[in-house]
Amino acid sequence: MQEIYNQLGAVVKAQLLEEFGIENPQIVFQETRKEFRGDVTLTVFPFTKAAKLSPPQLAQKIGDYLLQNADIVVHTEVVQGFLNIGLKDEILAKHLLAPAAHRFDAPKRVVVEYASPNTNKPLHLGHVRNFLLGYAVANLQKAVGNTVFKVQIINDRGIHICKSMLAWQLYGNGETPQTAMLKGDHLVGKYYVAFNTEYKKQVAALVQQGKTEAEAEKQAPILLQAQEMLRLWETNDADTLALWNTMNGWVYEGFEETYRAFGVDFDKLYYESDTYLLGKAIVAEGLEKQAFYQKTDGSVWVDLTEQGLDHKLLLRSDGTSVYITQDIGLGMQRDADFAMDKSIYTVGNEQDYHFKVLFLIFKKLGYAWAANCFHLSYGMVELPSGKMKSREGTVVDADDLMAEMVETAKIRSQELGKISELSADEQEKLSKMLGSGALKYFILRIDPKKSMVFNPEESISLQGNTATFIQYAYTRLKSLLRRADMEKMDYANTAYNSDLLEVERSLCLQILQYNSLLQVAADSLSPALLANYCYETAQKFNKFYQECSIFNETDEDKKHFRLALCNRIAQTFLHATQILGIEMPEKM
Repeated sequence: MQEIYNQLGAVVKAQLLEEFGIENPQIVFQETRKEFRGDVTLTVFPFTKAAKLSPPQLAQKIGDYLLQNADIVVHTEVVQGFLNIGLKDEILAKHLLAPAAHRFDAPKRVVVEYASPNTNKPLHLGHVRNFLLGYAVANLQKAVGNTVFKVQIINDRGIHICKSMLAWQLYGNGETPQTAMLKGDHLVGKYYVAFNTEYKKQVAALVQQGKTEAEAEKQAPILLQAQEMLRLWETNDADTLALWNTMNGWVYEGFEETYRAFGVDFDKLYYESDTYLLGKAIVAEGLEKQAFYQKTDGSVWVDLTEQGLDHKLLLRSDGTSVYITQDIGLGMQRDADFAMDKSIYTVGNEQDYHFKVLFLIFKKLGYAWAANCFHLSYGMVELPSGKMKSREGTVVDADDLMAEMVETAKIRSQELGKISELSADEQEKLSKMLGSGALKYFILRIDPKKSMVFNPEESISLQGNTATFIQYAYTRLKSLLRRADMEKMDYANTAYNSDLLEVERSLCLQILQYNSLLQVAADSLSPALLANYCYETAQKFNKFYQECSIFNETDEDKKHFRLALCNRIAQTFLHATQILGIEMPEKM
């Protein structure tokens, strides 16, 4: 559509200059809203003052001019300050039949962070939304021509890690993933839950002995032991470090297995144990530049009151760093590693304030890329039964969830009789495509900013806004194209000059809008726009499939055009779903 917009824009610019002396106007076209007649809409409000006309008057003059000077326009209609423009059928067909071209903004070097788990528990449904969003956003950035680096920061240090380690020491009896027949991350998570179970018992016992609850929570023996283990870790105690390396190793193997199952990967891993001291030198540098200030106790702060925030601690009085100190250093490290133009952090909305502060600090330090740091803030995922809690072991495990979705897909397909002719291996492969696709799509179709309730049953339906509905439309397309290939129909080089049916026009416009939609989705960091575009396209295709005959069509031009249209739809589906990380079956 961009070529059509450019062609129309050139005519409008010529008129505005010739009749009203308006130089270099910013012409913006958009798709006409469904309730109005037309294909393309021009907003004329920006030019009314210079033209000394009311919006409807100017829209009418531009419409009349387009009808006389733009041979691609067939009709125009004024709606207040908007001009709706109808395009000739042959123009839509011509652009639809032309090879798909992707022309986007100047490429940038983009770092996308996602996942970033703790090493004291396995990945769960909340992590799934995070890494599916981050991975899809990274793919969107690639799709619009950027060079992308996918990274995660692994939170592998701190008291929460020591809790799992201590519980394993106390209750593990030397258990390993091999002896327990558990993934390593599941085994470590088991001991995190065990720690908290014992901690609650000890707190309750202390309360019965007369302690207040606040006192008991601080004095529980098992917590004091974990704090001592953290102290030993920070002093590089050999035995503590050995246990830490062993248990983290178990977790990393488990994480990697989960990421493979979800089709997610990374270009570089950062570890908090390596990065938590990085920001101290930068804070000292900022202090010298008077971007920060020091209190009499030696602590270092940044004043963000002019930006509507408050004063933020950067270094404690004893010289130790706080969490944001690490993020300052990590930002600089990533720039050193990748010379980035843009940095995207995929982190839940409970960290909104943290990232406002972080980005303002980057600006105070004068980093060129600071203005292009973005927090992809997303809402929490809940189940119909309510919130999840890791320490109580009530989370939905990512591995179990994927296995359940694949099994559900297999059962549904067998019940519908859709896979009876496939071999056992083909059935298994299809079930994985359908199950994983259903899970990914259900999460990605929701605007990231919104919290969501994940419903496994709803996600895998053949009807409604699901991946299964889109995958089924794709297999129909591939079936049509296979038949055309078997019958040796040369639809790739067709030309078409007849009038289009409304359902054909609608599909042409839908496909021609794809590149613009990609750019908007990439700019707004919203895979949901792409997911819902796929659903709308599948709906339009199903209507076309029901209303338009292909192989029984006697007009060869129409037949070949419809096959070419099907081919473009299939290509678009494949491109879009690859960005979302969803596989498309050839048959189902």
